[in-house]
Amino acid sequence: MKELIFDSVESSEMVDQTFQFWFSDHDHIRSPFPTYIHNNLKKIATEKFFDWAKGLNPKAKDELNDELVGEKFEEIIFETASHLVKTEDERITLLYPFLPRIEDAIEDNGVPESIVKDRKIVKEGDFSFLELTLERISNKQEWTTKFELPE
Repeated sequence: MKELIFDSVESSEMVDQTFQFWFSDHDHIRSPFPTYIHNNLKKIATEKFFDWAKGLNPKAKDELNDELVGEKFEEIIFETASHLVKTEDERITLLYPFLPRIEDAIEDNGVPESIVKDRKIVKEGDFSFLELTLERISNKQEWTTKFELPE
């Protein structure tokens, strides 16, 4: 793999495209990054990424490909963001960006039935669960459910 150089056109394009993707909503993916961290996240994560790249030994650099580089950059972005967000709920979103969020509607056969009002991670032995507090749209009754989180 070609060496990663901080201010090269290739590295700038990769960095810009990655942030552009993750800072925008798409059909199947919502951005897990709150707007207020975008500027700091871009600066800090990019610096960490290029520090990581500079520290690779020549053999490791030879074994890298574009996919591995992209995955490492995303890993650094998410890890950095987890230190920049202010709330536990924002951390949950970063850890599990595809799971229901507060204010999401939970549907039954395409019909919204409940709204997520709160969520938290609970541990039971060696297992972690996402516990959701929901409110039924029809009668405002609260109820809870939980499901096991992927490792």
